[in-house]
Amino acid sequence: MGLRILFGLFAISLVSASISFGQSPGPEDSSPWFREEAAERGLKFLHVSGHDGQFLFPEIHAGGAALFDADQDGDLDAYLVQAGSLVVAPDQDPGNQLFLNRGNGQFRKARPKNGADDRGYGMGVAAGDFDNDGRTDLYVTNVGPNVLLRNLGNGRFEDVTSKAGVGVGGWSASAIFFDYDLDGDLDLFVTNYLNWTVELEVECFDKAGRLNYCGPAKYDTPAADFLFRNEGGSRFFDATAEARMDVAFGTGLGVGTGDFDNNGWPDLFVANDGMLDQLWLNQGDGTFRDEAVYRGCAADLSGQPKAGMGVTVADVDNDGDLDLAVCNLGGETDSVFLNEGDYFTDYTGASGLAAISRSLTRFSMAWVDFDNDGILDIYETAGAITTHGRIYLESDPYAEPNLLMRGLPGPQYREVLPRGGTRELLVATSRAAAFGDVDGDGGMDILVLNRDAPAYLLINQAPNRGNWLRVVARNAHGSPALSASVVVTVGGRMIRREAHSTFSYQAANDPAAHFGLGKVEAIDALVVRWPDGWRRCLGPQKTNQTLEIERSDGAECPTEMGSPDKAGNQSRR
Repeated sequence: MGLRILFGLFAISLVSASISFGQSPGPEDSSPWFREEAAERGLKFLHVSGHDGQFLFPEIHAGGAALFDADQDGDLDAYLVQAGSLVVAPDQDPGNQLFLNRGNGQFRKARPKNGADDRGYGMGVAAGDFDNDGRTDLYVTNVGPNVLLRNLGNGRFEDVTSKAGVGVGGWSASAIFFDYDLDGDLDLFVTNYLNWTVELEVECFDKAGRLNYCGPAKYDTPAADFLFRNEGGSRFFDATAEARMDVAFGTGLGVGTGDFDNNGWPDLFVANDGMLDQLWLNQGDGTFRDEAVYRGCAADLSGQPKAGMGVTVADVDNDGDLDLAVCNLGGETDSVFLNEGDYFTDYTGASGLAAISRSLTRFSMAWVDFDNDGILDIYETAGAITTHGRIYLESDPYAEPNLLMRGLPGPQYREVLPRGGTRELLVATSRAAAFGDVDGDGGMDILVLNRDAPAYLLINQAPNRGNWLRVVARNAHGSPALSASVVVTVGGRMIRREAHSTFSYQAANDPAAHFGLGKVEAIDALVVRWPDGWRRCLGPQKTNQTLEIERSDGAECPTEMGSPDKAGNQSRR
């Protein structure tokens, strides 16, 4: 009950929030919101899918990206997941690449033999400090064995997969670090897409009779996802069966986490491609129960499952609980599910997203306040999985433009033009998108992985961008506290943001909580809630800064906000 009290005391509508912050929800400006600067900032990465005559299904789904602090210098570094080839030896593949931020949004390649250049056929990446040494580690998903890379500091990593016992084979997509048992260390959840091998590949054709990629239904081999419990000492235990998550198979692509039922325990949402999505609610005893159908977020209003890909999680309507959005295949709309407490409402039609989204195949999706007006916007990457009527790029029949939607009160969304938010239309087969402020100017930037093309680094230059606040909640070991919640109060009104790393698609993002605050120059108060329920309250803070908050910072919160009990632990209720 504590969270609902906390976020319900001053809950407001987004309409009044936007007026308070001084940003007008008027007609869209034609000025670009981003400028593509990957090459000029030293981030030169060319993805290679390995496509060479055969249409091997994983080729059209790769690859991943991360923005995280690899060398503990306070800025965001970049990690890009390479594919290579599904038919040649992995040691001939080019390998993943780590780029270190020089401190101003300029990048340099990490030194050779840094240990992060895994050469598996890469899909995605998760980031988190699994061994509690204060350094952020990486988990790379592959077609074939996945890899756990322990951060040694100074941009160096070592492969500890064998010791940790997390080298899942098969075809994994997204992964997420989160502390499901609230014991102080990060556990690991991995989505698996299909039980697929080169030998099991089938032939499919487009309407013109040309060879093309198939859809997942052609294989009929849904896979089981995995839950690994962190046992300490760099070892994990496969807790999938123990957690009762082995009862379901799916075609898992995207994943998000949050306490969706406000009971103090972190839950999971999995987007499945062409199958019912899953909402795994944490029962607090080491087990999970899928309640997606019961709570109304497994399918659309007609009861039909969609081709779920990317996932984003946020309190988009400012009512104190976490909402969901999922992006889908061309011809299908996005899905926006507003959390009503005991169930979700399909809000897609009312949001305005349906008409904007359905013409493209979207893979990554995120709720982020790009113009810092206090209302979350949406960015989506796009790229087809099969050839269709419209060709945007002659050299790549799957290429499509990405989408940027400005958030308006309601919440509602209006497409930002020029399309994708850039002056020059960018067209590629885009997959992972990672989000974070790489140049430290308070505007959220985007790193995009493009199949068989250079990556994008979209630097935020949104017109009339407002003030901001970035909050990094630290755990007892000095690492970003994944799944922490941060609430700021402005004029008696509250905005909640999550400190998540995994959302979007096959990506890891800046785990800081980012607030757009319009014309507000100082907030009245700030509350941080760590995953185990511990809360700290801070007084007024100036905007346009990054706050690093330790568990010992600030004062104990009032009782109605959840105060520590006599044992020094925080009540989860």
